[in-house]
Amino acid sequence: MVDFLSAYSIQKWLESCPQGYLENTVFGHPPEEKEPELLLSNPVLREETIRATVQLVVGERCALAASSGLINAAPDEGSKRFLATQTLDEARHVEIFSQRLYDLGVRKEDLEGVLSQYANKNLVKFAEVLLEKVDKKDFVAGVVGQNIVLEGMAFSVFEMMHALNQGMNPKFAHTLSGTIADERRHVGFGENRIGSLIKEFPEKKAEVEKLQKDMSYHMLATFADLFRNNRARPEFEKLGAQARERGISAEWHGVELREMQPEDIEKVLSETVLKEFKVRLERIGLAYQTPSRP
Repeated sequence: MVDFLSAYSIQKWLESCPQGYLENTVFGHPPEEKEPELLLSNPVLREETIRATVQLVVGERCALAASSGLINAAPDEGSKRFLATQTLDEARHVEIFSQRLYDLGVRKEDLEGVLSQYANKNLVKFAEVLLEKVDKKDFVAGVVGQNIVLEGMAFSVFEMMHALNQGMNPKFAHTLSGTIADERRHVGFGENRIGSLIKEFPEKKAEVEKLQKDMSYHMLATFADLFRNNRARPEFEKLGAQARERGISAEWHGVELREMQPEDIEKVLSETVLKEFKVRLERIGLAYQTPSRP
């Protein structure tokens, strides 16, 4: 375990993150980059972009509370130090996505009201399931919920959003690039650290597997709410047509996202995330539990 944790030291974090892919960035992107004028001037697109960004802030606030809460529950000093770096990563994510809301025209004094207005109720329940384990200082369940389920979901969501934005919105695509690199590191720690603890505490398996099933249901319900019956569909279809005319693709996991209806994108995203859950859980000795479908 000592050799494994050396790859997740504070020194490694400094070299790869603030002195690496975040160097010379402001809130995760080059200083000169701005949100596209179209997003700011079209009221329907602007509102839907705010709604989507609010979910990122809500998810990252949960991740910040979970990673900071797990530090004192960690059974060894190496894990505590890694979770300290993860806590700063998650705080940065909260900050950069909150800054994006300001860039979209949300006033700072209105931030909490906008979060309350647009936060998806199923995403809030997703967070509550995880934070209940963290509050009980349940390190095994907390790390599986945080670093496998929450971070695994965030990794795929960020990758999909990056594919959709890299040709149309370089500022947000660059912001997402840094968070994807962070999430990859967080998921790696979860897989490597929890495997040995599951062997040490096999009686935790059933409880942790139920946690994955419950969180997965709330995740799927969140996706369903956000993708189905989206009133901005006509505007997104226009954006897709403009992108195709300019030869800008959005390929992700073998499909062209701009050619798909929102319900089909929801299906690809859901299946991708659940497949990744299954692979990662099996690596650490847990059985994937199929969630109900909303």
